[in-house]
Amino acid sequence: MSAPDGSPVGAERSIGQLFASATTEMSALVHDEIALAKAQLKQDVKRGATSGGAFTVAGAVLVFSLPMLNFALAYGIRTWSDWNLAICFLLSFAANVLIALVLVLVGVVFAKKAKKSKGPQKVAASVKETAGVLQKAKPHPRPAPATTPELEDRAPAAIEAVARSSS
Repeated sequence: MSAPDGSPVGAERSIGQLFASATTEMSALVHDEIALAKAQLKQDVKRGATSGGAFTVAGAVLVFSLPMLNFALAYGIRTWSDWNLAICFLLSFAANVLIALVLVLVGVVFAKKAKKSKGPQKVAASVKETAGVLQKAKPHPRPAPATTPELEDRAPAAIEAVARSSS
């Protein structure tokens, strides 16, 4: 079994290897955070476009359907009920306004979702937090290598135990 940088598990890595590994991992983290910001921004744009589309459809329904639908509905109501023609036209207009209101409500719901989403702001805060942590990071002091015989005797046994447990 080996560490992420390819070195064997029991072996100590040099400072250069540790720094290279940390640099690679930081680069991957930054790339992943940028990809996350792009994905969240794409989702927000999609919600905004859906909201705009719903508003546009609501306006188109109200503008283009009113004349024809009002006449057809008014005369249909008149045929079925024998009411005054003016009341029948008012009822057909009310039906069109009701449809437009439902579409406006759908647009408002999607607009609120797009406005509430703070994807890029979350990612920016995460990047700032990561940078703050890295600026405050200090290397841990390493103890001086001990040359006591008891440590030297334990090292091969520890490496062998790790090798057995990983296989």
